[in-house]
Amino acid sequence: MASFLVSHASIAQNADINIAKAINQNETAFKNSYAKFCSKTTTSFSFASPLTILSVGLITKNKALQKDAIYIAGSYVASTIVTQAAKHIIQRERPYQKYNFITQRTNADANTSMPSGHTSAAFCMATSLSLRYKKWYIIVPAYLYAGSVAWARMYQGVHYPSDVFIGALIGAGSAWAGLKIQQLINKKHRK
Repeated sequence: MASFLVSHASIAQNADINIAKAINQNETAFKNSYAKFCSKTTTSFSFASPLTILSVGLITKNKALQKDAIYIAGSYVASTIVTQAAKHIIQRERPYQKYNFITQRTNADANTSMPSGHTSAAFCMATSLSLRYKKWYIIVPAYLYAGSVAWARMYQGVHYPSDVFIGALIGAGSAWAGLKIQQLINKKHRK
């Protein structure tokens, strides 16, 4: 049984490395610019989304928008805490640190790659916005952007596919949990 698990873990790890390598190769100026844009704007978008919603809510005196802003910001904070805690526990080296065939195309804040903080933040925002504003013109761009962030982090050599997958799960899960908590709080206030 142990050898079965080890062989399957090895296959999964090889797939993780092979996918990371395939995404990281074939450098172009466009890919470099797009990846840089995605990586550099993740934090800004994560702050700007709830701040914009809060501002509109305050200006229009719309309590629902104000609550949405608090929910989205709270989900982002929760996502960040879980992501950073996981990074400290797992301590996985970044792909460019471990493999000389992976090209580093951006500076990484920390030396740990699992899970991807950028991907977690992007999927938290995409999921938060999609759960509150169920319109295709919100959902499609939000998830295209989140997917682009995940791709960019692999292209830049700082994350494996499993890092961005776990980051996406943490981000989306934090948004979903945040919504459920907001709904429980709203239900208690109505009673």
